[in-house]
Amino acid sequence: MALKKWSHEPITEAFSSLFFPSLLFLTSLLIVFKFAIRKTKTNLNQLPSPPKLPFIGNLHQLGTLPHRSLRDLSLKYGNMMLLQLGQKQTPTLVISSGEVAMEIMKNHDIVFSNRPQNIATKILLYGCTEVGFGNYGENWRQKRKICVFELLSVKSVKSFQFIREEEVDEMVSKLREASSNNACVNLSEMFVSTTNNIVCKSALGRKCEGEVKELARKVMIYITTFVVGDYFPSLGWIDLLSGKIREFKKTFRALDILFDKVIEERLALKKIENDQYKKKGFVDILLQLQEDGVLGFELTNNDIKGILMVLFSL
Repeated sequence: MALKKWSHEPITEAFSSLFFPSLLFLTSLLIVFKFAIRKTKTNLNQLPSPPKLPFIGNLHQLGTLPHRSLRDLSLKYGNMMLLQLGQKQTPTLVISSGEVAMEIMKNHDIVFSNRPQNIATKILLYGCTEVGFGNYGENWRQKRKICVFELLSVKSVKSFQFIREEEVDEMVSKLREASSNNACVNLSEMFVSTTNNIVCKSALGRKCEGEVKELARKVMIYITTFVVGDYFPSLGWIDLLSGKIREFKKTFRALDILFDKVIEERLALKKIENDQYKKKGFVDILLQLQEDGVLGFELTNNDIKGILMVLFSL
């Protein structure tokens, strides 16, 4: 009598028909459960946020006067709210309370210490490696220490007193001359020019020329200019076509050449040790620190120029 060959196929088919649908159901259930937990936690920790539109986020709610729009939004959503500006997923925290801002600066300063680095600052400020827009860290702390002790300390401010006196005396002389001739004077322009000369002589050891003032003005404007790529990275090509990126790079090259020239001039004057060099500027102090090598890190020429660029942009 021939024995019938036993087969696993019926059992395998039955197991598959029961196991795979059950596995699929359990997997789906776990995914839904995990998503529900994540959503609950997010909602519990999420700050109030105005309703946003796809792709542009909350940009449409800023209007032509952003400071007034933010004030109106804060009246509705509170002193702390989150905004999504453009395509980027990084939220923007808006604080509309002096007390909350003081609490953040006092107890959470490190968390909020980094400034957003946009396209203009990366091009104009040497890749944001200076103290204005550089990321918080040991390198940033060392550069900040240089600015505080060598430029903003009481001793340094007093050492630059003769520069302020010279420029103010010159301004007063111009006003006296204009008054004797019954001539009109643009006080706003004169005050700005005097301030720029004080900054230039304190930083570079000499006055700023007209071209330098215009370049510094452009840097200040460009840093706050609306750039499409900052809010919509996928549309960054628009900035190339509009010529903004070209203008940023052109201005950067012009100032970079200027700073290289200033560094060469100050190094040449140092060898001569004449009266002009004795009126040292901040750039001379930086070059001396670079030569001494006592900072614990390498202070490159680009680092020096980046610090000077921040002074000019401010």
